[in-house]
Amino acid sequence: MQTQMWTVDKNVDNLKTYPQINEAAQKLKQKEVVAFPTETVYGLGGNAKSDDAVLKIFEAKGRPGDNPLIIHIANREQINSFVKKVPENALRLMDAFWPGPLTLILEKKEGVLSEKATAGLSTVAVRMPDHPVALALLEASCLPLAAPSANLSGKPSPTTAAHVADDLTGRIAGIVDGGPTGVGLESTVVDCTSEIPTILRPGGVTKEQLEEVVGEVSADPALKDTNQAPKSPGMKYRHYAPNSPFYLVDGNREEIQQLVTEKRNEGLKVGVMTTKENSGFYDANVVIACGERGRLETVAEALYDTLRAFNQEDLDIIFGEIFPEQGVGQAIMNRLSKASGLPIIQK
Repeated sequence: MQTQMWTVDKNVDNLKTYPQINEAAQKLKQKEVVAFPTETVYGLGGNAKSDDAVLKIFEAKGRPGDNPLIIHIANREQINSFVKKVPENALRLMDAFWPGPLTLILEKKEGVLSEKATAGLSTVAVRMPDHPVALALLEASCLPLAAPSANLSGKPSPTTAAHVADDLTGRIAGIVDGGPTGVGLESTVVDCTSEIPTILRPGGVTKEQLEEVVGEVSADPALKDTNQAPKSPGMKYRHYAPNSPFYLVDGNREEIQQLVTEKRNEGLKVGVMTTKENSGFYDANVVIACGERGRLETVAEALYDTLRAFNQEDLDIIFGEIFPEQGVGQAIMNRLSKASGLPIIQK
C-alpha cells in the first residue's frame, strides 16, 4: 500500500477547507485509515462506525482485537448519537478540560459504533482533542474517529509524523503531518459510569486537576497491582518498549553508575536515560537526557522521542531513572513501567 503524506501548517485559518485536510477526510470516508496529530500523540484514525475501517486500524498496528479504541469527536453534540447519557461529573469535566487530553468512559448506545471499536463492551471511551489539525480533520470527515496511537503495537507512541512513517509506511493510506505534538503523553482516561470518577490511565490531566473540578477521584487498582486486569484502552499489554532490555532503577545516580560500570565490565554496551541535570554525570556508551527533572512536563513531552532515540543505538541494556509519582509524574512512571515490563531495580 502506498502511504500518502499531507503537510499542514496548524497555525493557518480555516484548516478544514484546505485541500490536504479534505483529501485525508475523503480517505476516511472511504473507510481507509489516516494518521493525524493531536495535542498528545499522533493518532491512527478510522471511521468508528465501520467494522472495515476499525479492522484496518488493528491490522496496521498489529494491535490485539480485545483492546478497545478511543473515539475522537469534533464537538460535544456528536456524542448524543452514540452515548446513552452524560452524568453530571462528566459534564463538569468536559466543561473544564475539553477540548484537551482527557478521555471519558460513558455508557454507549447499541448499534451505532462498530462493536470492534469498543471491543464489545457496554461503554465507550470518547474525547475531543485540542489540536487544530485534528479538529479540522474530524469536522471535514463528519465522522467520529476511532484512533489509538499511530505506532506499531508495543512500540513507543509517535510524537512526530516521522515516527509514524517509521512504523506504518506501507500499512496505512496516509499521514497528516501537522508538526510535533505538545503534551507528549496520551490522554488521561476517566471512568464516569460510577458515582465517583475513576482514573483508568493517568495522562495529560492530573488527578489533582480532576479533583479540583469534581471532588473525590479514585484510581483503578490495576495501576498498582499487575495481577489485576486494566480497564482502560491501551493499557492491557506492554507498550512503549525500546528494542533493548530497559530497567528502571530506584536509586541515586552513583548507584545507577555502579550498575553501568558492572555491565560495561562484562563487555555490554549500556545506555542511560536521565535528565538534563544529570546528563554529564554518567559514564555509559549512550546517555540521553529526557527533559528536566525540575520540570516534569518537559520529561513527559520528550519521553517517547527519547525511547525511540535509544532504538537508533546498538545497545545491550538500558538503565533509566525514576520520577516522583505526583502530578504528571504519575503518568510518566506509568509509561516507563509499561516500556520496561521488568521489575524495578531497588538500590
